[in-house]
Amino acid sequence: MAKTQITAEPGLPQIIITREFDAPRDLVFRAYTDPELLPKWLGPRDLTMTVKEYDVRDGGRWRYISTDAEGNEYGFHGIFHGTPSPDAIVQTFEFDGMPGHVCLETLTLEERDGRTLVRTVSVFQSVEDRDGMVASGMEHGVRDSDERLEELLAELTAR
Repeated sequence: MAKTQITAEPGLPQIIITREFDAPRDLVFRAYTDPELLPKWLGPRDLTMTVKEYDVRDGGRWRYISTDAEGNEYGFHGIFHGTPSPDAIVQTFEFDGMPGHVCLETLTLEERDGRTLVRTVSVFQSVEDRDGMVASGMEHGVRDSDERLEELLAELTAR
C-alpha cells in the first residue's frame, strides 16, 4: 500500500505532501474536482463534509464544512487561481477559525504507468502559520483522506 509523505522542513513556510494512487490521472483529477465525490474522501472519517460551493474555474470559489459527531462545524474556503486541469490545481486555503491565515496550494498530478503521483505544495505566509497547521493535527486528516481516496478510486475503477 502507498504511503503518504508529509514534509515540513524547519524554517521554511511550506508543507509538501506526496502520495501515489493506483488510478489513472484523469480519475484522480475527477475526484479532486467533482463536488459530489469530495465528501466521500476529503477529511477524516469521523467528520461529515458538506460542500457549500465548488466552482472549479479560474476565480471560482470553494467552501465546505466538516461536522463532528457533537455537531461542531469546521468551515474551510478558498479561490481557484488559473483554470484547474490534470496538470495543476492552484487554490487558496483558509480555515474559518483562523481568518487571515491563508495558504496557497499547488497540486500536481503525474501519470506513472496507470498510477498517479499527487504532489501538493502548501505555502504559508510565515513559518509560524505553517507550524500552526502542523500542530492542528492536519497530518491525521491528510493521511485519513488519502486512505479514503484510495478506497474511492478503487471503487470507481472497478465500475
